[in-house]
Amino acid sequence: MLRPIKSFDIKGQTVLIRLDLNVPILDDVIQDDFRIRACLPTINYCLSEGASVVLMSHLGRPDGDYNEKFSLMPVGEHLASLLEMPIKFSSDCISQDAIDTSLSLKTGEVHLLENLRFYKEESINDSVFANKLSKHGRLYINDAFGTAHRTHASNHGIIDNFKNYGIGFLFEKEMKYLKDVINKPERPLVLILGGAKVSTKLELINKYIQQADTIIIGGGMAFTFLKAMGHNIGKSLVESKMVEQAKNILDAARLNGKKVILPLDIVCSEDINDIKRNNPVSIREIPENQMGLDIGSKTIKKYLEILDSAKTVLWNGPMGVFEKVSFAIGTEAIAKKLVEISEFNATVIAGGGDTASALRHLNMVDKVTHVSTGGGASLELMSGNKLEAINKLET
Repeated sequence: MLRPIKSFDIKGQTVLIRLDLNVPILDDVIQDDFRIRACLPTINYCLSEGASVVLMSHLGRPDGDYNEKFSLMPVGEHLASLLEMPIKFSSDCISQDAIDTSLSLKTGEVHLLENLRFYKEESINDSVFANKLSKHGRLYINDAFGTAHRTHASNHGIIDNFKNYGIGFLFEKEMKYLKDVINKPERPLVLILGGAKVSTKLELINKYIQQADTIIIGGGMAFTFLKAMGHNIGKSLVESKMVEQAKNILDAARLNGKKVILPLDIVCSEDINDIKRNNPVSIREIPENQMGLDIGSKTIKKYLEILDSAKTVLWNGPMGVFEKVSFAIGTEAIAKKLVEISEFNATVIAGGGDTASALRHLNMVDKVTHVSTGGGASLELMSGNKLEAINKLET
């Protein structure tokens, strides 16, 4: 059983919290603070209840060596501005100075540790490293759902050193929507899949062939299915090794009486950087020298009609190259419809890094039921897989 943070008496305690502060940074400036803001409720709750807080996270992939490019200092500065208070920062996560800083914290103070992945011991779940991390607090709280599919020292091995441990508000929310709601959805249940590859979503597809009422497919992965159906896809993205698997998925859908809806028309171009949006062409008329980069108007209309009656929607992957204005229309249309049906009590759950990025790009993150902070973790949980970090928390 996962223990929520509210089940503990934290007054006067030092709470060690594992967060996912892995955010994009350019020239020491945070480019997207979605994950930082998502952890604020847990931090603020601890402070309001009279606790002191020690925060730890990874950033990027420094491969076990110090690299200033991956320092959490800019994150700390941004976090301090959001909390509207100064926070302490240690340039090493397990040094005696860092541990002493944590032990000397006063009620209401916050201490951020430097990037965990500056030590290779973090990624290999080293028990000695985990023990050193545990010295920073009396109570351990995991609020880093985005790393729940990893077996690392800071979210797995560390638990062996604590009598009391549990999850924060963000982790609790992720579990509510990605596990509890999905397991007992209100119907019709519609799964929207996009993005580049079929292979990364194969487990998700295989699960929902059985459970979803309708599966909508767009983005680059649609062309692997269109290829499997015998269509010419020009220079569009295709996973050649997955074509046969795509055929099997379509056959399984027919046997299970499920609907897999593929694009009717496509917006194509010779160049992904084309600033002009060409007229859509039928999936049977994709030019040999062009690639599909977005769904067309007929496809958008069809997909929106399906979503009109949906009561639960799972969305993983954009409908096109949404980063380019010319090819963002399909993704934007889907996002607007999901916001609309959310307002009429449909449950809309968006998972995956690109999906969250698309919603943030469109300023719609707060307008659907839930947007997961976890990329790989959300995909794994939605696929029905057990995550080791969660299993450890349940012991």
